[in-house]
Amino acid sequence: MSITVSLADDHRVMLDGLRLLLERQPDIQVLACASEGREAVRQVANLHPQVAILDIAMPELNGI
Repeated sequence: MSITVSLADDHRVMLDGLRLLLERQPDIQVLACASEGREAVRQVANLHPQVAILDIAMPELNGI
């Protein structure tokens, strides 16, 4: 069974790099990526990942 993850970061290079790193792991499934806080909240509410990795400082709504 895979660990499901949602990612959020407003820096595209960081978001893409983290996604690629996690997707190489056979037991991790990245469900969604967001570039701002409100989008991240919507994705988590809809997809129910087991883990959410959030940037602390993002536009619209921060990761805290």
